Amino acid sequence: MEKTTYADLSPKYKEVLDKAEQAMLNGYTPYSYFYVGASVLTKSGKIYAGTNIETASYVSVCAEQAAIARAVTEGEYSYEAIAVICGWDIKDVSKVAGPCGTCRQLIYEFSEVADKDIEIINSTTNKKEIIIATISEMHPISFGPIASEVDISRYQAE
Repeated sequence: MEKTTYADLSPKYKEVLDKAEQAMLNGYTPYSYFYVGASVLTKSGKIYAGTNIETASYVSVCAEQAAIARAVTEGEYSYEAIAVICGWDIKDVSKVAGPCGTCRQLIYEFSEVADKDIEIINSTTNKKEIIIATISEMHPISFGPIASEVDISRYQAE
C-alpha cells in the first residue's frame, strides 16, 4: 500500500483517475448524495469509466461495477488498474474510501482472469490524498474462479 499525491502519479494513472472523476460528476444519487466514479485501465490501454446509480428501493449499482460492465461489454477482461474517487454531494471527503466488499470481490475475480494483482487508485475528491493498493492487499484470503476450479481460459488474453 502506498500513499501518494496526484502530482506523483504516472501520466496514465492521472488519466485513469481523471476519467473516474468525470464519471463521478454524472452519478445518479438522489437518496444518499454520495457520488462515486470509477475507471478501469485495461491491459490493451483502453479506459472505461462508470458511476454509481441509486434507486428508490435502495438497490444500487456501484461505480466499479458500472466501469467493469462497460469494459466487459466491449470484450475487455484483463485490467491493469482501477481508479475510485468519491464525495458527498460532490464535496470533498476527508479520507480515502475504497471499493465496497462486493466490488472488491468483483475486482479480485478479474485479477485472476488477468493473472495480475490489479492496482486500485483510491482518491479523495480533491485528489490531495491518494492510496494505491493492490486487490490482494485490500481483499486478502480471497475466493475466486481458480479456487473453485472454474475454467476462465476463454476470458484470458492470448
